[in-house]
Amino acid sequence: MQTSSKAPVDDGFFMPAEWEPHARCWMQWPSRSEVWTDRMVQVYAAYAGVARAIRQFEPVTIVCNPEDEAQARLVCGRDIDLLPLKIDDSWARDSGPIFVTNAARQVAGVHWGFNAWGNAYHGYANDQKVGGEILKSLGMRRYEGPMILEGGSINVDGYGTMLTTEECLLNQNRNPELTRQQLEERLALYLGVRRIIWLEQGLEDDETDGHVDMIACFAGTGRVLLAMPDDKRDPNYMRMQDNRKRLEAARDAQGEKLEIIEMPMPAHQFRRPDGRRLCTSYLNFYIANGGIVMPTYDDPNDGKAAEMLAEIFPDRLVVPVPAMEIANGGGSIHCITQQQPAGIVIA
Repeated sequence: MQTSSKAPVDDGFFMPAEWEPHARCWMQWPSRSEVWTDRMVQVYAAYAGVARAIRQFEPVTIVCNPEDEAQARLVCGRDIDLLPLKIDDSWARDSGPIFVTNAARQVAGVHWGFNAWGNAYHGYANDQKVGGEILKSLGMRRYEGPMILEGGSINVDGYGTMLTTEECLLNQNRNPELTRQQLEERLALYLGVRRIIWLEQGLEDDETDGHVDMIACFAGTGRVLLAMPDDKRDPNYMRMQDNRKRLEAARDAQGEKLEIIEMPMPAHQFRRPDGRRLCTSYLNFYIANGGIVMPTYDDPNDGKAAEMLAEIFPDRLVVPVPAMEIANGGGSIHCITQQQPAGIVIA
């Protein structure tokens, strides 16, 4: 493995869409007790359930603290691969690498800066390193992303268009020294995007400061799924209406208008013990090789969301997985996973 001093686009690399073929899925085993409190046993089972659901379609590797390896093996079973590394938390989408590919189907990785969602949590030195350690374990070329970036804050169509939110990427707790233009330049150089569609806000009380993977995602070139509450009194309704207007006015990197499909949100407004809104979304799903692993919340809209995703992705099997335990930690299935594209690992 080498660390390249160039940007990925200099070598023809770009971030592919999540529906492109995968070599495997990466996860991180739950470890931060202050997040999960006395629900660790249930959380272990929830993470293992997600891993096993994805394993139906592609290999899964879970990074775990060395002292947790035996426990993770017992809970997950033999079909899940484990990689013992020191970690602080369990959100592989945000602390893991972002993989990039080129026209020759070579695969490399970008290791980004990480500060635990704007220093929302303390003690993240291991998670700052884990993306690079994963790339090292693969013998894969490593590019150093020159900014703080969490994978859940972006979504791409693989053809040069990116979705993100101003609430997160422009937040002063991430990259206060960078202007919007400088952020866009870095994203263009390191992920190969040519047009960024800026939505305004994510979900109410989202401790990630509005990650886009809770509210919107591409579902094929030119098609965007957007979360939309049924209840117009829901504070998220006006947020999503504003985001819809931005999507309607936007064009993708090819200059084409976007098809917008509204996805329901859970009907229940779940609350944390301190009264804050608990973020739940059906858009926080994982696209696997031949499957969609989607979160459910024991909610009346679970079935409707599953039916819609089956129509939107007719060539993939929709697998609903209970995700309330994960939601209590601040995310959902997409947040705890990271896809590695299929291709030739380049050193």
